[in-house]
Amino acid sequence: MNKRSIGNIGEDIAVKWLVKNKNYNILDRNYSTGYGEIDIIAEDGKALVFIEVKFRNGTDFGYPYEAVNKNKQRRICKAALRYVQEKYNNDDINMRFDVAEIINKDGVYYIRYTENAFEWRE
Repeated sequence: MNKRSIGNIGEDIAVKWLVKNKNYNILDRNYSTGYGEIDIIAEDGKALVFIEVKFRNGTDFGYPYEAVNKNKQRRICKAALRYVQEKYNNDDINMRFDVAEIINKDGVYYIRYTENAFEWRE
């Protein structure tokens, strides 16, 4: 399996979990710009949530969250700004950046979800 296929599995798991457990309204998936990609874009009440999904088979190389470094955060923020500019006619949008970690351990998926995982970065 290639990285994209593995990523899609993780995103599918995250979407199902977000809808079932958080009651999020999923607006978009795999939104891509020249800055990078946002895995999931959702609404949580009045907040527009940009969700980075990290999926790993085990933790031998660290926890998935650790891969969302400052450079990755900056790219996500720039892509989020582009999304808001394209889709909304209002720059006063309540935005939030979350991370969904999914770890596959012997066929069992463990999810750790972090709201407000990082702040806006330029």
